[in-house]
Amino acid sequence: MSSPPVRFAQFGVGHSHAAGKAQVMADSPDVELIGVWEPDAERRAAAGEQAAYAGVRWLDDADEALSDPAVAAVAVEGDVFQSVAWAQRAVGAGKHVWLDKPAGIDMEAFRQVVETARERNLLVQLGYMFRYNPGARFLLDWALSGRLGDIHAVQGHISLTGTQSARAKLAPLPGGPAYEILCHVIDLVVALLGRPRHVTGILRDHATSLAGAVNNTAVILEYPRALALLQSTAFEVDHGARRLEVHGTRGSVALGPIEPPSVRLTLDADRDGFRKGPQEVEVADEPRYVGSLRAIVGVIRGERAPDRSHDHELAVQETILRAVHVLPEK
Repeated sequence: MSSPPVRFAQFGVGHSHAAGKAQVMADSPDVELIGVWEPDAERRAAAGEQAAYAGVRWLDDADEALSDPAVAAVAVEGDVFQSVAWAQRAVGAGKHVWLDKPAGIDMEAFRQVVETARERNLLVQLGYMFRYNPGARFLLDWALSGRLGDIHAVQGHISLTGTQSARAKLAPLPGGPAYEILCHVIDLVVALLGRPRHVTGILRDHATSLAGAVNNTAVILEYPRALALLQSTAFEVDHGARRLEVHGTRGSVALGPIEPPSVRLTLDADRDGFRKGPQEVEVADEPRYVGSLRAIVGVIRGERAPDRSHDHELAVQETILRAVHVLPEK
């Protein structure tokens, strides 16, 4: 007998991932999206023109979902200056939260969300879109298993095009692209190496077309025996240049592009069905958000443990805010 669908509500449509999340919830047989709450009339009207929201029920008040015991989870998809407060309302009402990234700019407010969730045995899952990317999962599996030896270097590049940057309205965001898009790679590095000992964020305004906003950035994460060098700009010609490389004493994995995933594995010796030297590895391609939704539904149903801990979510957010100079370097 199949399990009944898990009931979700969505709060907000202002995030760049909002329509995609609404679509995967609508498409999933494991989810019933009971409605969307968006307090901004203009945003609500614009979203109503998108296919992802066709036929959706618009909620007049967030409490319609928060007071309904049948609603198990809330996908929080407001902009980053709204979402943490909405997430706090949701966990306070006993709901699991699928919270889009990054988790605002107030570390203590986000910490309160996580601690409330921890006390109530609720999941707070951040919407970092590469966590369930098959190429990224291959990279993390090989690195975390020790099959690449001791990891000593990570290199990453992920940027926005000028058009994407204009839509994202970078000027109010601390760190510009380092905050808006590099956070996805920081999430993977923290999953691999943990909380960095030191974080250096280089935040510059180098693009005339985006003057007045941070638009060219680099972040260095320092670990006891490894360095991660990450770069992000706001004026890339083609965002398909996104990539991540992990180098160890026994081999390396280069993921690039990240979407659709293309993996190159290099080994010091034949191992686990792969040969010595460089080789391409075939991995599946999966639409964004599908694996993330599958994971949160599995946790809610008690079928699996969370893939990321509460402490991981806190460490990622702290690292991002250190990188963009919101938190002082310790």
